[in-house]
Amino acid sequence: MKFARIVFWSAAIWGVLVLTPLYFMFDLIGRQDPPPITHPAFYYGFISVGLAFQFAFIVIAIDPVRLRAMMIPSVLEKFGYGATLLVLFVQNRLHPQDLALGGIDVLFGVLFLAAFFTTSGFKTGN
Repeated sequence: MKFARIVFWSAAIWGVLVLTPLYFMFDLIGRQDPPPITHPAFYYGFISVGLAFQFAFIVIAIDPVRLRAMMIPSVLEKFGYGATLLVLFVQNRLHPQDLALGGIDVLFGVLFLAAFFTTSGFKTGN
């Protein structure tokens, strides 16, 4: 259970640190990696959904045994993003450094799976 807590707290902190600055980088991204973003609702929507999931990770970290089932969508969130980046990279629509950053999400997905399996034997005391 301690492993799951550490993994989900780490993922939440990492996610907040990586996603929050994106709110202030809309124009910078367009200048450094043209073309400019043309659909701000999608951009800011992605950030807000991503941040919401970081808070889900915090909730899971607080009580990983009780919220073990929420680890499954958490794994899907991490692997889904990693798979998306891989497809974009194969299509030559993504910089290699962006793919490497996505690798961190895949690593967290693997750690989430490990947390899921290591919390299976614990009892909640009910």
